[in-house]
Amino acid sequence: MGRINTNIASMIAQNNLRRSQEDMSVSLQRLATGLRINKGSDDPAGLIISERLRSEMQGLTQAITNSERASSVIATAEGYLAEVSDMLNSIKSLVVEASNSAAISPEEVQANQLQIDSAIDSITRISNTASFAGLQLLNGSLEYTTEGINGTEIAGVSVHSVQFGTSGSIDVQAEILTPAEKATLFVEGDADSFAAGALSEDLTLEIAGAKGVQTVSFAAGTGLDSVVDAINLVSDSTGVTASMVDPADATAGFTIESEGYGSEAFVSARAVGSGGDNFAAYQTAGDPASASQRDEGVDVQVLINGAIASGRGLSSMLNAPTLSLDMDFSESFATSVAGTTSSFQITGGGASFQLGPEVNSALQVGVGINSVAASRIGGTSINGDRFHLDSLKSGMQHALSSDKMQGASEILENAITEIAIMRGRLGAFERNTIQTNIRTLQIGLENLTSSESLIRDADFATETAALTRAQILNQAGTSVLATANASAQSVLALLG
Repeated sequence: MGRINTNIASMIAQNNLRRSQEDMSVSLQRLATGLRINKGSDDPAGLIISERLRSEMQGLTQAITNSERASSVIATAEGYLAEVSDMLNSIKSLVVEASNSAAISPEEVQANQLQIDSAIDSITRISNTASFAGLQLLNGSLEYTTEGINGTEIAGVSVHSVQFGTSGSIDVQAEILTPAEKATLFVEGDADSFAAGALSEDLTLEIAGAKGVQTVSFAAGTGLDSVVDAINLVSDSTGVTASMVDPADATAGFTIESEGYGSEAFVSARAVGSGGDNFAAYQTAGDPASASQRDEGVDVQVLINGAIASGRGLSSMLNAPTLSLDMDFSESFATSVAGTTSSFQITGGGASFQLGPEVNSALQVGVGINSVAASRIGGTSINGDRFHLDSLKSGMQHALSSDKMQGASEILENAITEIAIMRGRLGAFERNTIQTNIRTLQIGLENLTSSESLIRDADFATETAALTRAQILNQAGTSVLATANASAQSVLALLG
């Protein structure tokens, strides 16, 4: 060819040299950044996927941080509760010591009362001061708020967890399915072992209940009212009381029943030793087929928002994904006929922890942490009134000077149990919910990071090979371009 105006060979060499330089630039950028995708043009589809993965990874990372912080909050609260538990145990030892009235002076009792007062004040102080980064933990700030509770039907409510969803409050309705019952045995006054309302033979009865067992002995001719009185004298150690069916008619017999309600309450009455061969007790009055030495109570069975709750005496416990709570019912409500209802509202409150990478109710967990002030723990119904731990202080109903040691002991035992249950529930939440959630999120983060790396990160072995190829092509292209430019000069020979 002798044409010089158009150097096609040079154009081809320039075009390929430009491409090899672009490839070398891309390889250098990937090796410098460590990323295969540095801009959208590198891999548009891969960029979209990797950005979504990065967003999910960021959410998982923050969810892990949230869960770790939640674990710290729960651990802090549980640590304060451990101190409250220690003080309650020390109060118990002081109450038991003061009950040893024949071996302790009034001055020592007063000294014990001062220690109890101080410990109760300390418990309330812990309730008011326990905090985490300014967040109050045990003063009731993190408990769920309720309204509309009828105190004559519901003695107490402890809400542990609620999922409000998109609603600011939820309605709670409790419906009696099976009324609570005491354990009861009936003794007829005109049976073979009785004559005109009095014992016809010597009799020794073994009376047993939830608190223990005692034996009471009677001589022939003892009236049924005296038998009832003897059983009631030991009721504090048996948990069993007796009463005449008709005080005016001894032949009508008497009943023996448990002090408490539910399957844990029972009564047992049987003749032991010589005599009493004709003694019989019945689960149902007037039904010879119901003869029995033992009867058990019935737990209240309640339907709460359509779910059957677990019953225990006069209390019910519901543990559902959307609602977890304990309810103590009054005796009148728990023993009502099936179909009786009571309702109230949970209007808010609680401690809400964001444990998932997305903000929605399914990935949030609510926990209620009740106040542990002395006026809020140890709630016990005694003779129709409800008392708390603060009733053990000087001048209150169950102070050591009141001689109501049994009531004080019951209140204290309930307070100890409440704190133990709170610690157990928070510990279970930390272990089975938070720690499990952290491990699950970490596994998810690892897998997403691996997937994002496959899409976006540069393979240095591949990129190094690509760079070497681009460098060789660049050098070759430069040489070829020089040759192509020089070839046009060969036409000068024709002019020589």
